Amino acid sequence: MDPMNRGPEEYGHDGNHTDENPADPARSGRTPRDPMTPDFGQPAPVLARTVQLVSGDFLLTVNPVDGSEIEPCPPGERPTPPAKRTAADRAELRRASMPPVPPGPALPRLPLLERQEERERLVRLLARGRSVRLTGPAGSGRTALVNAVADDCADLAPDGVVRLSGYRRTPGELLHDLFAAVHDAPLHRPERAQLLEHVHEIGAVVVLDDLEFGGAALDELLDATPECAFLIAATPDVAAPSADSHLEEVFLGGLGRGGGLELLERAVGRVLDDEEANWAGDLWFESEGLPLRFVQAGALLRQRDQLRADPHAFEENGYFGDTPVDAPFADDGHDVPLPSLADGAAPAALLASRLSPAARATLKFAVALGGELPHQAHLPALVGDTHADAALAELVGCALVTPVGAHYRLAAGVRTQLEAVGYAEEAPEYALGAAQHYAWWSGHPSVTPERVAAEADAVQAALAALVATESGAAVLLARTAAPAFAGGLDWGAWERALRSGQEAARNAGEVAEEAYFHHELGILALCGGQLDRARAELEASIGLRGALADKRGMISGRRALALVADRSGGALPGGSTAAAEEMPDARYEESASPPSGIPAAFALPEPPPEPDTLVTSRVTPAPAAGPAPSRRSIVRGTRRNLVAAGAGALLAAVLGTVVTLGATSGNDDSPGDKVTTEQSAKEDRDGDGLNADKPQKDSTNRADDPGEDGVADTSGSPVPSASDEPSDEPSDSAEPSDDPTKPTDEPTKPTDKPTKPTDKPTKPTDKPTKPPTTPPTTPPTTPPTTPPTPPESDSPPTSPDISNSASGPGSEDRI
Repeated sequence: MDPMNRGPEEYGHDGNHTDENPADPARSGRTPRDPMTPDFGQPAPVLARTVQLVSGDFLLTVNPVDGSEIEPCPPGERPTPPAKRTAADRAELRRASMPPVPPGPALPRLPLLERQEERERLVRLLARGRSVRLTGPAGSGRTALVNAVADDCADLAPDGVVRLSGYRRTPGELLHDLFAAVHDAPLHRPERAQLLEHVHEIGAVVVLDDLEFGGAALDELLDATPECAFLIAATPDVAAPSADSHLEEVFLGGLGRGGGLELLERAVGRVLDDEEANWAGDLWFESEGLPLRFVQAGALLRQRDQLRADPHAFEENGYFGDTPVDAPFADDGHDVPLPSLADGAAPAALLASRLSPAARATLKFAVALGGELPHQAHLPALVGDTHADAALAELVGCALVTPVGAHYRLAAGVRTQLEAVGYAEEAPEYALGAAQHYAWWSGHPSVTPERVAAEADAVQAALAALVATESGAAVLLARTAAPAFAGGLDWGAWERALRSGQEAARNAGEVAEEAYFHHELGILALCGGQLDRARAELEASIGLRGALADKRGMISGRRALALVADRSGGALPGGSTAAAEEMPDARYEESASPPSGIPAAFALPEPPPEPDTLVTSRVTPAPAAGPAPSRRSIVRGTRRNLVAAGAGALLAAVLGTVVTLGATSGNDDSPGDKVTTEQSAKEDRDGDGLNADKPQKDSTNRADDPGEDGVADTSGSPVPSASDEPSDEPSDSAEPSDDPTKPTDEPTKPTDKPTKPTDKPTKPTDKPTKPPTTPPTTPPTTPPTTPPTPPESDSPPTSPDISNSASGPGSEDRI
């Protein structure tokens, strides 16, 4: 990331276009060309950056266009067991994870004063395998002390010293960071069980700075790494460890008066005079001896020395234009008074007023981003000055910023002091400019995911600043940065970016983007084994994409939802199994069945379901008196586009239509299940078009049952004689349901012909059942259009079978 030589690897532009603003999103898709070369056509479009990695036993393809795809990892794609890094590899990784070195001359390294006793004690405890918690206020020099102790413990453990940052990290993220620091496993993120197995074998001294949690979360981290000795640095406001953690507590206070004066002299680079020594004594009393205050006070005295040597030293920086009327000089015009005690206790405003315009603009960006300082390579594009990267050296020299992990942020108290003098007045504009720049930069294919992950804190700060105000810009930034965080294996930043983007998309009303964020959150939860959360997020995504008719997105969501069902061991909502969602025929909403089943008159016979085949689980209908399925419950199923608010009423209307057509039609079903218009019903003695001399066909006949044409009746069913007395009870051919309280809109089993008009659909069965002793009490849902006419002969009446009303002589019941 050389800011002085921005090549294609940094900003996506070549050296001939350094005058272009790389932060302009409109230029992101433009490919510069040589003006001497003829233009033979449009340049090739920029390809989307996809990353394929292994998470547990899943193969995850991070696709920034349509959403991530997840599938079981094939055997050939499974990574080999990770090997541990060598000492040289760990040293190289440590150098890469350090904050960037400011350009320009090297800054003097201040000594570690009055910390020798604490340093030796920490080394002794770590050598015994004990874990220690170092507690000190912000600005007390905790980071300098733990870095010195880490250098002393380089040879204590077999896996060396591992330095981690606890800034905005959870226990799970820190475990993954520890695994990545010790093991060489590119593009591999182990699942929870594998992760615990690997970190359980790590034997290292873990230096963990800026930890933000304690209690049970800290116990989880310590229990997972029994072979490691931790040196934890935290502020007093962080939750204390539990009583069972067995952590040694070491409190770090401020420096003594003598140590403060010595540190101030080291920072100024000369011996203090009496006036300055008295001023430093007052500062020590007011600041409680915090080393940060003396380093900042040393910067104030250095600026005073410059003004005493050259009264116009900061004139080019606009210092005198921002200075009040009373000039900072004495009457002779050459001496400069000491800063006031208030300026010494809160020196940020005075220090910033004497910095270069680029440095002050950088501070405004940091204030707008919640204290996060962008990487120095981004400062030229953000500030608009090709030499703005040198501002980092000014800020570090004044101790206005402090290192946190691999980047810098404003030192303790600096943000509040700058906001008091107006540095936050243009914060929304600065945050918007940073978000637009990061949206272009993080989505460019030339930028690797690891580099985007290293800038995660500043990107997330821009997201947090724009979620409520500039939702459109926040959606764009989250949409481009989130896939890069996933590919860079910083899944904590991935989740935070997705949730910020989801909130921004909801505020902006961008349904398609909200569906994308729901889908990605479902994929993330599935990789983490959170099946309930994964199901909820994926169902929400499928519902939103179904409303937008986004079939590709629905297919991707259904595939992931099928994996959730397989892992949870249950069927998907809506009654379909996971296998049904994986088959191509089940991916389109046109092929989905309504939640209550398919009416028997329109259904086709199906063989019994077998394991690992495309099946649809049978759903038990709700009672007729109960409410119809709610819209929300239907939408949350896997067949959301077949929503029917009145499912029962629709089913009743369909059955009534079938009954009407059967009663009035003169068609016949041929043995090949083809309806023709050349056949008519055989007239009986009553002339009603029905054959009452033949036993009526049962509703349980199958489509392949042979008729009278060629196959004899083998059912053994008795034929009613003419001497039987009429009865009010339904005959066997009527086949009423065993349960008269069954709902009237219950779907029947698929048959080859329409069912006859009964008070309710018949119960699906494979053989005739015994009729009930009392007629059903449930009123018919749809009354038959033509009531049956009682026969005039002495033969026992049979219930009219409208399904056989178009039958000829060969339409007897054959079972």
